[in-house]
Amino acid sequence: MKIETVQTGEHAGCPTIRELPIGIDATGERHETDSMGGVDVPADRYWGAQTQQSLQHFAIGDDRMPKRVYHAYGTVKKAAALVNAAAGRLASWKAEAIVRAADETASGALDGHYPLYVWQTGSGTQSNMNVNEVLSNRAIQLLGGRLGSKAPVHPNDDVNMGQSSNDTFPTAMHIATVLELDEVLLPAADRLAAAIEAKASGWMDVVKTGRTHLQDATPLTVGQEWSGYAHQIRRAIDGVVASRAGLYELAAGGTAVWTGLNAPTGFGRDIAAKIAELTGKPFVTAPNKFAAQGGLDAMVAAMTSVRGLAVVLMKVANDMRWLASGPRCGLGELILPANEPGSSIMPGKVNPTQCEAMVMVCIQVVGEDNAVAFAGSQGNFELNAMRPIIINNTLHSIRVLGDACEKFRTYSVEGTTLDRKRIDAMVERSLMLVTALAPVVGYDRASKIAHRANDEGTTLRQAAIKEGVAEGEFDRIVVPRAMTGSGLSGS
Repeated sequence: MKIETVQTGEHAGCPTIRELPIGIDATGERHETDSMGGVDVPADRYWGAQTQQSLQHFAIGDDRMPKRVYHAYGTVKKAAALVNAAAGRLASWKAEAIVRAADETASGALDGHYPLYVWQTGSGTQSNMNVNEVLSNRAIQLLGGRLGSKAPVHPNDDVNMGQSSNDTFPTAMHIATVLELDEVLLPAADRLAAAIEAKASGWMDVVKTGRTHLQDATPLTVGQEWSGYAHQIRRAIDGVVASRAGLYELAAGGTAVWTGLNAPTGFGRDIAAKIAELTGKPFVTAPNKFAAQGGLDAMVAAMTSVRGLAVVLMKVANDMRWLASGPRCGLGELILPANEPGSSIMPGKVNPTQCEAMVMVCIQVVGEDNAVAFAGSQGNFELNAMRPIIINNTLHSIRVLGDACEKFRTYSVEGTTLDRKRIDAMVERSLMLVTALAPVVGYDRASKIAHRANDEGTTLRQAAIKEGVAEGEFDRIVVPRAMTGSGLSGS
């Protein structure tokens, strides 16, 4: 195929980029090569020999490398091409073609050309080469060349210029994680916290029975209880936000063993600045590449913060499904939205399905965090070769927890109401109201009153009167609303 070139002007003799849609109009296979030899690849795919070999060698399960990693890689490769072109190391026409293909990768338009499994080389080399091969072949196509020829755009010499899998894969990991946190988890968690805060505000004067050790305790208000949920979520969100600081430090520029071999002076700084410009996030070059590439501490910390949010959400979801248990024979304080039938055999049954889904997601996140922490401890010398499992688990946890927050808010929290009759009846029956009597009649006498009421099946008021407490005195002292305090001012 003849490559068309610019005929006049400053770029005379340089290949021109064609306006070609994505896609290869070919069937069968084409032959691609790498340093290990040659292999046939599907003719309608942009990937090359290393990608094809990885597909054969690591066809383990159904787990594919998250597409968000490749989207982030598109940003890395675009930034590298722009920096290399600006410094005169890469011809501008090559850079333009690589950038075009990198933009298509970052947008998801080339997702069908990134097929690799999670379970691959621990450095992520094959995913890096998958990107290099796809960008090379797509750029070659745009320039009118022959796919698989590695000319005029070479996957290693041009697309991977100044880079290594060892520094670009952790860089893509950090970018992907930051974007997933900012676009998926944090907005959804914030909306959930706001919905719970709104419920808490509306229910601040509704007195209910408190519970500790799963047993009756002194009263509080429903709003106070829900304010606790909201505050826990807010603090967990703060932890997730804080974890991004480590993720903003990028390993790019360290190359193979973090000495920067084959990367020009200042490349790490320049590519980090370009990535920050392209993403709008405050990415910087890591101050110590040996730490950035030999360990995965920032990823472990980020996953830990996600687990922290999951721990809180599990508590909230469990509380809600217990408080909604019934409707006749459970606690029955909350009325959750009836979203779907709850049984194939019991007519009329409705289950707390959103709460159950949230609990399962949280269990999954805690499990994935354990794997990330363990993988994070497996670094050896200048490389942690457990990167794929860490980024897969982290992105999966962020995605499912973010989605669960959104569904939990929409289909459970926002539609939850109170059974006031049930709540009021349980407050009236509570024996722990006797706590207010203890300072007046003494602990032992108050305990005797509570036990008598329980044994005889009477109200606390009836038992107290039988034990010699005047009706007026009981009514003056035992006022459930006055027992709730504030709980919000640190008192």
